[in-house]
This record gives sequence, structure tokens and C-alpha cells, in this order.
Amino acid sequence: MKPLYFYYTALVGYFGLFLLTMLWNTLLAPSAYFPITLVLIFMVTPLLLPLRGLLAAKPKSCAWAAYISLLYFIHGSVEAFANADQRLLAILEVIFSLLLFFGASFYLRLRKKTS
Repeated sequence: MKPLYFYYTALVGYFGLFLLTMLWNTLLAPSAYFPITLVLIFMVTPLLLPLRGLLAAKPKSCAWAAYISLLYFIHGSVEAFANADQRLLAILEVIFSLLLFFGASFYLRLRKKTS
């Protein structure tokens, strides 16, 4: 397999996670307890940190994006278990975070072998 396929998988996971996080916290199910702005700051900011390097396919940024995706995996898993009303959104968050994690991990692994 070419590393490029896994890089694109990681990008699909990244942008899917970004879009889902934005829609979930603004339109689909905004928080009744916290201001939307505060929730977006805490939920979206970690995704923005590796964006520039991820788009440039830099190895360190891909690794950090994989690490950050684990936070979203944990959040989605807990929400899917604890909140039945938002279970579909939480499962989508888990799927996108796994796409990002495995895509970035395999991209780094195969990129290292071809170099």
C-alpha cells in the first residue's frame, strides 16, 4: 500500500472530526450548561494545533494529530455510553478519530519504510 492512501484517510478523519465537532456543538446539540463559544474553544482548539503541519504532511504534525485524536476517541466513547440522545454523534466522533489515528499512524510507518 502507498503511504499516500493512509495520508488521505487521516485527512478524511481530521476534517470529518473538525466538521462534526463544529456542527455538534453549534447546530445539532448545543450545550445547555455552557456557552457555545467556550465549548468550541475547548473542543476545536486541539484540532487546530497540528493543522498546518498535517496539511504539509510533516511527520511530527501527523504524529501529534494521531495523539490528539485519542482525546476525541475517549470523549466519543464516554458520550456514546452515557448519553443515549447523542449516541449517533458520539459514534461518528469515534469513527472519525479512529480514521485519523490509524491513517496518520500507518502513513508514518509506511513513509518511514519507503524513505
